[in-house]
Amino acid sequence: MVKLSVLEHGYMKEGFETRDILKEATELAQYTESLGYYRFWVSELHGVPVFSFSSPEVMVAHLASHTSRIRVGSGGIMIPHYSAYKVAENFRLLEGLYPGRIDLGIGRSTGGMHLANIALNEQRRMPEYSEQIDDLIGYLYDKIDKNHRFVGLKAIPQIDTVPELWLLGSSSASGKIAAKHGVPYSFAQFFGTHGEEAMYQYVSRFEPSVVTKTPKGMIALNVICADTEGEARELAASYELFTTAGDQIGVLPSRKTALNYPYTVAQKAYMKSQAHLNIVGNPEQVKEKIIENIETYKVDEVMIVSPIHDFEARKRSFQLVAEMMKEEKFQNNE
Repeated sequence: MVKLSVLEHGYMKEGFETRDILKEATELAQYTESLGYYRFWVSELHGVPVFSFSSPEVMVAHLASHTSRIRVGSGGIMIPHYSAYKVAENFRLLEGLYPGRIDLGIGRSTGGMHLANIALNEQRRMPEYSEQIDDLIGYLYDKIDKNHRFVGLKAIPQIDTVPELWLLGSSSASGKIAAKHGVPYSFAQFFGTHGEEAMYQYVSRFEPSVVTKTPKGMIALNVICADTEGEARELAASYELFTTAGDQIGVLPSRKTALNYPYTVAQKAYMKSQAHLNIVGNPEQVKEKIIENIETYKVDEVMIVSPIHDFEARKRSFQLVAEMMKEEKFQNNE
């Protein structure tokens, strides 16, 4: 059974204010829930004005309160910035408020500007990433070892369920880490790195744990779908400009701005080299590419990133993907 989920970055868009973007994120969570999407995750980035939010746990609480069935989570918490204990407490509380609906995706990226990274970690010891994962599992599952430096410490609230823990990555190294700790693994294919090796390392090296006894994988893809290929390619122009000249543009530009942008020869060449990172087309074309990725990565869940400027067109993209994947035993969240 194929599950479809959503990753929301909260890109600032040309012609919109921050509150508009936050409102759209809420509406998108509600809309994709109505379509049967399984999860709705939000990312964490700091000190970068093009992103409308930097606190996934706050967004998770808000989105969970405005939906009723869809799982809501972080994609992800950049845990090197934080105390594993505090992260466990935050997400235990969320799980207590919305039982059976909270996901805790974690990663080790700085998640933003170098200066923000320094500010987030001012005067704090930086534990090893592997140590933080062990700590987090211990706090979430009340499995702190008797030799742990904080033996006896409990993450509050004490509840009878736990948020679903995922490790996010974009390299074979992250696949090995997820395997070592026995946690589900989500690969960010949209970053452009080769994930087949990462997923192979994850599955082949997987060690069962209290989190999960068997490997559990997911891939995240950039997908822009429209009723016709021509329309989809026009919609994709916004993101292509954003990734090519984002420093000059500063926001996700409108379709009109993107289609009329005076690209240099070098910029055009760069765009062409990056085109393979995005799945763009009509429903049948998109379906073919999604299935190809599912078979390549041997996963049963796909997380969709859809960086479209026009909100109605963005909703339509998610609708078309949901409708076409029903034929592939699409698993909803009923």
